[in-house]
Amino acid sequence: MPLHPKPGAVLFGKDLPRLARFYSQLANLSITLEENRLMVLESDSFQLVLHALPPAVAKKLVIDSPPKLRTDLPLKLVLPVASLALARQQASELGGGLNPLDQQWQARNFSACDGFDPEGNVLQFREDAPAQN
Repeated sequence: MPLHPKPGAVLFGKDLPRLARFYSQLANLSITLEENRLMVLESDSFQLVLHALPPAVAKKLVIDSPPKLRTDLPLKLVLPVASLALARQQASELGGGLNPLDQQWQARNFSACDGFDPEGNVLQFREDAPAQN
């Protein structure tokens, strides 16, 4: 058990098992705690807490397929992946998605692409950029 808390984020959602599958597979996070209204996913250096929405809010929330993107939120998670191409494929299979390849970009030694999870939360995935010779 680490002495210091890990950096992390708390994400409120309607379908926690579905969100957990999405984030554990795409961001290589292990599910370390499962409770009725809470799931914790972790790596060695990051912790993502999935917390259930209050029942009254969840009942009113309709998640379309594909989900309506929540672009008006003032926060975007940024998660590393080994491969954006693989993340694009897996995200689609898990109910989320990544923007098309032509909307991918490079900066500061990484390649990045925005995407979304199964509930429409917008996030960004990053992979290491190829080494420059």
